[in-house]
Amino acid sequence: MTLSDTDTDKNIAILGRSRDTINYENALRRLKLSCFTTLDPETAAAASHLLLPGGGDITPAFFGQQNRGSRNIDTELDILQMQALESFLQQGKPVLGICKGMQVINVAFGGTITQHILTAANHQWNGADQRHQVYHSGLTRTDFFYQLYGLSAPVNSAHHQAIDSLGKNLLPVCRAADNIIEGIQHIALPVIAVQWHPERLPDGTGDRLLQYFVETDSVTIPH
Repeated sequence: MTLSDTDTDKNIAILGRSRDTINYENALRRLKLSCFTTLDPETAAAASHLLLPGGGDITPAFFGQQNRGSRNIDTELDILQMQALESFLQQGKPVLGICKGMQVINVAFGGTITQHILTAANHQWNGADQRHQVYHSGLTRTDFFYQLYGLSAPVNSAHHQAIDSLGKNLLPVCRAADNIIEGIQHIALPVIAVQWHPERLPDGTGDRLLQYFVETDSVTIPH
């Protein structure tokens, strides 16, 4: 395993299965950002940034529920992603969650998931040009969504689950028209996440988010 040959001193660990992360790697390398995919939380911990990618559904037991519509569950991957996330939180390093990654972050902070949303058809992946609008939450105009996209933006998505109750110290930064939370950030830690797929937005607007993420610095965690 090697980091990609780029001219940046920052590198992004993607905690996932390599067969599922090629879109993320391609998007980051197109921006000349150094990245690598790993299933080892200790290897990931040496990177400057952590990306938790999209995928199947989280094991419902991790947020205190029985299976009521979850599918494509990979409990081993859930555990490894949670371990990597915990390591980065302890180090104060930046984390970006995408799609399932956002839900993993929410669960890690004690939140819950709606296992099948009633408006799932509005959020399913129907091709590169499929879009829906997301809107700024109005809570603050200093959050990353407002800085990058203003009051609204057309985005893509591919999910049938969504955040139900928010985890501790997480704030919603944007929502879809059906009130589904589509972006969150931590109130103090450099942790951000979106429900859509910036790595697959065909007009390049997702690049703004990826670049913002890699330019985010670590914070000092008091001990």
